[in-house]
Amino acid sequence: MTDLPTYNAEGLERLPLHLFSERAYLDYSMYVILDRALPHVGDGLKPVQRRILYAMSELGLAATAKFKKSARTVGDVLGKFHPHGDTACYEAMVLMAQSFSYRYPLIDGQGNWGSADDPKSFAAMRYTEARLARYAEVLLAETGQGTVDWQPNFDGTLEEPKLLPARLPNLLLNGAAGIAVGMATDIPSHNLREVARACIHLLRHPDADIDALMRHVPGPDLPTAGEIVTPPDELKRIYATGLGSIKQRACYTLEQGEIVITALPYQVSGNRIMEQIAGQMQAKKLPMIEDLRDESDHECPTRFVIVPRSNRVDVPRLMSHLFATTDLERGYRVNLNMIAMDGRPRVMDLREILSEWLDYRRATVRRRLQHRLDKVLERLHLLAGLLIAFLNIDEVIRIIRTEDEPKPVLMARFELTDAQAEYVLNTRLRQLARLEEMKIRGEQEELQAERDSLQGILGDAGRLRDLIIEEIERDAETYGDERRSPLVAREAAQALNETELSPTEPVTVILSTKGWVRQAKGHEIDPTGVGYKAGDGFLGAARLRSNQQVVFLDSGGRAYSLPAHTLPSARGQGEPLTGRLDPPPGSSFVAVLAGEPDDRWLLASDAGYGFICSLSDLYAKPKGGKAVLTLPAGARVLPPAPVPESAADLVVAATSSGHLLVFPATNLPQLARGKGNKIIGIPAARMHAREEFVVAIMVLSEGASLLLSSGKRTMTLKPEDVMRYSGERGRRGALLPRGFQRVDGLQST
Repeated sequence: MTDLPTYNAEGLERLPLHLFSERAYLDYSMYVILDRALPHVGDGLKPVQRRILYAMSELGLAATAKFKKSARTVGDVLGKFHPHGDTACYEAMVLMAQSFSYRYPLIDGQGNWGSADDPKSFAAMRYTEARLARYAEVLLAETGQGTVDWQPNFDGTLEEPKLLPARLPNLLLNGAAGIAVGMATDIPSHNLREVARACIHLLRHPDADIDALMRHVPGPDLPTAGEIVTPPDELKRIYATGLGSIKQRACYTLEQGEIVITALPYQVSGNRIMEQIAGQMQAKKLPMIEDLRDESDHECPTRFVIVPRSNRVDVPRLMSHLFATTDLERGYRVNLNMIAMDGRPRVMDLREILSEWLDYRRATVRRRLQHRLDKVLERLHLLAGLLIAFLNIDEVIRIIRTEDEPKPVLMARFELTDAQAEYVLNTRLRQLARLEEMKIRGEQEELQAERDSLQGILGDAGRLRDLIIEEIERDAETYGDERRSPLVAREAAQALNETELSPTEPVTVILSTKGWVRQAKGHEIDPTGVGYKAGDGFLGAARLRSNQQVVFLDSGGRAYSLPAHTLPSARGQGEPLTGRLDPPPGSSFVAVLAGEPDDRWLLASDAGYGFICSLSDLYAKPKGGKAVLTLPAGARVLPPAPVPESAADLVVAATSSGHLLVFPATNLPQLARGKGNKIIGIPAARMHAREEFVVAIMVLSEGASLLLSSGKRTMTLKPEDVMRYSGERGRRGALLPRGFQRVDGLQST
């Protein structure tokens, strides 16, 4: 079988299944795109919206009329123009009545039409009533003035407008959202006065670019009063390409130390916000919040109160976290996809949208003026015939009384047209009184002046442009309002990390010789007095805040860090670090460090090499850690020594053979990792044989005394005595007195 259609004996077309399916799906997709999902640039409406508004105007539901049941409107729409589901039709009607969904509602509803917290909570159509809003006049006022093309309805018994004669670019004012087959549209709403000014500017300056238009339309204006925090360059990219996204953020103020949220982003439920914040509070992820209240009422539709735990809470940082983790900040996709004037869907930039609509508006105004001109010319034509009859009234009456067919006789006698003769014959006798001549001539003069004016406008593009500008300005004054969504430059929202969210309190982290770790609250605890497992004992302790990182150093020179608040409590025995970290086989933990990230520490090996680093250089992701101190063959890691801030600090190093060397700490480099420089000289052979090595190292503050311990004996060196052991970095140093050559500890006093 070929791919071309064939016909059977009855004349029915036969197609291969793949061709039939392809054609059927393409037909369906074009129907969805053109007749359901995408708005038209001319009036900014989808077919169902257009039919609802037209049906309501036909029912006489103007803004000044009485309300009628919504079911009546939906019934008319379905029965006359839109043979689809009543639920979908009613939902489209509800959307156009919700002030929190539409920037300029087209329908004035009475009854329960939903709420911002739950837009779908509207009552059934049998309960609600509706009429057209005042703004709907912008779309419907010129419908009967020859401005629209008409098409048969679904059963051919009635006619409906293909487009409504919008006097303003409703597509940008109210926006649109829809999903078709293979394409979608997401058009945000804009401020009426801003868009009107942009249209007027484009009419006066046809070559205006996007930058010039954005001076009038700086960004979208959503139905809610939240701040639009999208940067100006991103907004420009959206208007230049028709694609992108915008972000809207809730507004808040501070009242007596409490955070009061006064406006929410578009389509965000206040109940949902409360649930999200309360959920984080229950999960103990917001310890800085004490209470949360909803104080919204009729006078203040949006008022949510967040009570910080103290006045020391960083409110901007807290709100930045809430913006990042809740719907207090929300992003909206922008896709300026619509049906253009040529009937094809496409994505347009801001200038194309306004240009296309202005072309449509010019054509609409020209059709309106031409329609009125035709009416004026027709009336002048009839009045001319009536005046002839009036001036010859006796003859006209005689002809009517004596002739069987007076119409052709009147036409021949007074050179009247068929329309004029018919009009004369249909004129009542009372209209032929003497005063009627003055009325006829007065009406003729008025109509002739109007005719000249209409012909002048239609024949002059400049006057036509001025008329369009005047009408846009008048409508902007009538229906416009101030911007609701302020455009504000804000920093990007950033969630609090785990450290910031944890409560900050003093803790002491204790490390045992077997590598077990725990943390106790407070700094007063004696880490040597807590209980240890059999065969285990105290190795080191670090005092810090619970929201800080604690660093562990292993025997291979690798550093690891963990948040202090995540460590087990000291009420028990703790847990082995190997359960959280993954040190190389055979290595063990030798030290625990803590403090501020910019605190400095001296790292050294017992081979006599070392360097100074900041604590932040030792921070590493859990498990593997990172190599910090490079060890010579056979060397071991010495306990790190804190480095004071003074520039006159001294490095003190003691070897197992009793040599002591003192030199300025500034002679050591500050590195992030490495082997470091030589601190004290040890003969290589003795070091490799482990006959001599560094046993203690420290940084001595300026003017401090040095306490040496050797077994149970101690010796204190005053500052002037300490300097007797000073020398160049890397030298052998001086020998300590007999009895103190087995140094096992150095301490500042």
